[in-house]
Amino acid sequence: MFLGLSIFAWITIAVMLAMFAAMIFTRINTELVFLAGIAALLLTGVLDEKAALSGFSSTSVVTVGVLFIVIGALEHTGVIQFMVRHVLGKPQSYSAAILRLMPPVALLSAFLSNTTVVALFLSMTRKWSKILGINPSKLYIPMSYAACMGGACSLIGSPANLVIGSFYNDNADTKLSIFTPTVSGALCLVVGVGAMLVLKRLVADRKPVTDSLEDLKKYTIEFLVPSDNPHIGQTLEEAGLYEVTGGRIVELVRFDKEVIRPVADDEYIMGGDRLVYSGVVADLLNLKDTHHLSTSINEPYVLKEVRKSMQMVSGTLLSGSKLVGQRISETDFESRFGVTLIAVARDRDTLVASPQNIILERGDVLLFECLRTTITHDNVQEYMELSEYDAPPAINHKTAISSLIMVGMLLLNAFDIMPLVSSCFLAAVLMVVTRCLPLKKVFGTLQWDILMVFAGSVVLGVAVKKTGLAELLATNLMDVCQGNPYLVLLGICLLGTTVTEFISNTACAAILAPIAMASAQTLGVNPVTFAVALMIACSSSFATPIGSPTHLLIYGPGGYRFTDFARIGIAYDVVMLAANVIITPMVIPF
Repeated sequence: MFLGLSIFAWITIAVMLAMFAAMIFTRINTELVFLAGIAALLLTGVLDEKAALSGFSSTSVVTVGVLFIVIGALEHTGVIQFMVRHVLGKPQSYSAAILRLMPPVALLSAFLSNTTVVALFLSMTRKWSKILGINPSKLYIPMSYAACMGGACSLIGSPANLVIGSFYNDNADTKLSIFTPTVSGALCLVVGVGAMLVLKRLVADRKPVTDSLEDLKKYTIEFLVPSDNPHIGQTLEEAGLYEVTGGRIVELVRFDKEVIRPVADDEYIMGGDRLVYSGVVADLLNLKDTHHLSTSINEPYVLKEVRKSMQMVSGTLLSGSKLVGQRISETDFESRFGVTLIAVARDRDTLVASPQNIILERGDVLLFECLRTTITHDNVQEYMELSEYDAPPAINHKTAISSLIMVGMLLLNAFDIMPLVSSCFLAAVLMVVTRCLPLKKVFGTLQWDILMVFAGSVVLGVAVKKTGLAELLATNLMDVCQGNPYLVLLGICLLGTTVTEFISNTACAAILAPIAMASAQTLGVNPVTFAVALMIACSSSFATPIGSPTHLLIYGPGGYRFTDFARIGIAYDVVMLAANVIITPMVIPF
């Protein structure tokens, strides 16, 4: 024993710190970090095999996985898209736009994945912002914040809620229902909407990265010199390809793979050469017509044989994208979807390399030309978030059927007719049986990276409890707070709000849930108060773009900087922390 902790408790602390560091300072996928953490706890003897694998059989993890199927059916039948397109309207002011946007986003996020909700609203909000005459960045942050707060309004609104609910249900005589956090969460949401109206001037006003081709700055774009190009044999300067409008040449790749960088104005042009420019896409694309160049990287190199009717499609790489960390040339993405990558934009950096050879990062914006088929959100959702969604599915009888199934699922649990996991399973089966979701698409709805993180977070919570770490932290917290339940609750919620700014809120919930329950039991107060307050705290991550997957979704398209979130988010954190600690004990007394 050292400082009251066993060797296993210290190992658990070391593993958690290492996981935090990996998630904050490296680009290792979160699911791999959690898998490594589970392995470390197993190999060091902190957990036995049964405990180490308990997360994968956890009811809450299974529930989340089945919910993915239900949500996929709602998307496929157009329920979510229909709601998105019929709730916005045309408000007359920025404040009115905030009031029109935040409530429906929060409402949907209470019952659906808030990441899915933000993804669905992203394109609509961008188009809506043009109608209102404001930059999308002024609406994206309120939208993302609303999704976070809405997720705290029901037990299924956030994976973190399910983790806390699962831990509570496993360690208490009573069970939490789907609507246990609803009143507290809704009142905090009202405070949050009001706070946004007061703090609206702190919302960053940025030019969107993907607003239009004219606004796409610092893209890297590549052209190919066809074998019938009239400028073959001329120097770049003679051909007018050295000094060009809207950009500059940064690299020349010969047909024999020789790379020339920097490029001199007296380099000769040869058939099969690739010319890489950096600049404004709209201006650079004019070179296709004025200088008979091609954006095709495929044979044949004769310009007249390259299709002229190309459709431009742009998309943003999200966390967990299969393209992150790879060069597009090393994947089968282009051949699989019949597209050609012609440009890459990365925040405000100029990328001096061929788009095909750039190692892609999260947040990159990719511009494609479609050669054979148009890529859609459905078939590339594992890779990127498209800037333009395809038309919503037709509204028909399946839309009504899937809506009724969803409502039925919620009612079965709300009235304690059926446990949540059972009602979700029933809803998923009915979605498939009624063909609201084709059987072949079921597997594709499962987001395995999220499920892995969720399972890992459950295992981490088991370790925190088993080693006595939760009980010791709860005891020390109470000593500092002198046994005052309000101060103890404030300390736990402050920890939740702070920690979840840097790691997954699911992981944060798994770590703090045992501490919150142990604190309530030691104080002899209502543990539901602590459980609900912690749910709200774990959803209150507003000061960093990595605090929530919804923030990462809007970060690139909104043209934000890292500090834009801190500018409004720190004040927002303080407001929501105060609201949570005051409101929750009033609604659910100690």
